[in-house]
Amino acid sequence: MASCALFVVGVFGKSHWSDKLASRHTVQRDRQGKPQGSHLTFKKERKGESTFVEDHGPPAPRVLPFPSQVVYNRVGKCGSRTVVLLLRILAERHQFNMVSSDIHNKTRLTKHEQVDLMKNISNIPQPYLYTRHVHFLNFTRFRIEQPVYINIIRDPINRFLSNYFFRRFRDWRGEQNHLIRTPGMKDDERYLDINVCILENYPECSNPRLFYIIPYFCGQHPQCREPGVWALERAKQNVQENFLLVGILEELEDVLLLLERLLPHFFTDVLSIYKSPDYRKMGNMTGTVRKPTPSREALQVLYQRMRDEYDFYNFIRDQFHLMKRKIGLKSLSRPTHQPDFLLSLALKTQELLEEEEEQQEPEEDLEDANSWLVQP
Repeated sequence: MASCALFVVGVFGKSHWSDKLASRHTVQRDRQGKPQGSHLTFKKERKGESTFVEDHGPPAPRVLPFPSQVVYNRVGKCGSRTVVLLLRILAERHQFNMVSSDIHNKTRLTKHEQVDLMKNISNIPQPYLYTRHVHFLNFTRFRIEQPVYINIIRDPINRFLSNYFFRRFRDWRGEQNHLIRTPGMKDDERYLDINVCILENYPECSNPRLFYIIPYFCGQHPQCREPGVWALERAKQNVQENFLLVGILEELEDVLLLLERLLPHFFTDVLSIYKSPDYRKMGNMTGTVRKPTPSREALQVLYQRMRDEYDFYNFIRDQFHLMKRKIGLKSLSRPTHQPDFLLSLALKTQELLEEEEEQQEPEEDLEDANSWLVQP
């Protein structure tokens, strides 16, 4: 259970430094005050001379934080690029290995690709944090040690709208940027009114395209791609059994606070970095252009098509708030509100660093799953 994991991390996190201190050996000195065994050799230089190993035992192993293996299978258009930028700063500051995949269009893997990817992840020197847009991977199914998972999600309609307009117009960084990044998109598609797309049931604005967040937590099973109760319940079960924390973007500062509390080796100082002027300057890439709010009628239709996504989002939000109460966290964020049939939907959710474009996944001939690995 996620709540159990919370307290386990707390216990091991506090004992880490005492264990580290206890693991140090005492250096013995001779009568002249010179340290004995200062030349640490594992070979006998002369017959009858003892080795350091025989006198002192093997050197103490490196003490790793708990947990030392973390996977962030980031959901597209849920602020993950902001978090990745923070992680790059934190990795340099706290000396952990951060590996970020540049594959953005392959979330579903064959069985062989799953095994290869999980083995490659497991071979990253610990402590590590690996991040990629990929649906949940069940390491234990293949008898590989399961890492701890973290993630962040967002109000489903907000996520959909952000992706819809970002695919077409990108952001303020260049007026013609969208023409360069999506050259194959025709003008009638690029300038398609969002209300027409929804109300006339265009493929982009209907299922299965709208069934997006749940598969990231359901996993690689073929049934996870089909909207319905099975995928929804499997996603909830995986969250409870495998995810240390799933936050909501609408309360990002509280998410960062909890990550700092639960994973101090990785996230200490994350909130101060996030609020710093230097980071704000580096991360000032916000604002998807041409982002009108759909009509009330269109929002009602969209909401009905995304009922499972909202069921899951509300479950995550409740679990997140419960964890905040258990840990005694005083919220820094304004509480989120369930809309009066979406009229007060949080369409003004803070726009963070925009994701790299997520292209529609081809059905075959996808690039090899091993190509992501760049040794830190």
